[in-house]
Amino acid sequence: MSIAALIPHQGAMCLLGAVTRHDAEHILCTATSHSDTTNPLRRDGLLPAIAGVEYAGQAMALHGALLDGAAQRAGFLSAVRGLTLAVARLDDIDAPLEVSATALARERAGLIYSFRIAAAGATLLEGQATVMLPA
Repeated sequence: MSIAALIPHQGAMCLLGAVTRHDAEHILCTATSHSDTTNPLRRDGLLPAIAGVEYAGQAMALHGALLDGAAQRAGFLSAVRGLTLAVARLDDIDAPLEVSATALARERAGLIYSFRIAAAGATLLEGQATVMLPA
């Protein structure tokens, strides 16, 4: 089954390329869409590092879909905490992105995950995200 069939993001907004591994608490995905000149998150031809939060959000949704065995409904990013950006942009990263997310809390009304985006083993950004899910 394709990633797009499991998350609310479709077409060019489905940013993740593959799942490397996952278990009950963690998911690791790869992506190369950061180097795509038609990436819908680009602004003035550049992909700012903050766009990595969207990659993490999609990994969170995909993790939930794999655990629940069903496509995930759209949620609303309600908080990002402890965000550290080690780079200014992602489009100039030559290696595939490694998108990891770890569930800290998963409930019917929302999710809290820590996340890390890396390339070639170097951390590009990391933080914690809270997503609220509509009833």
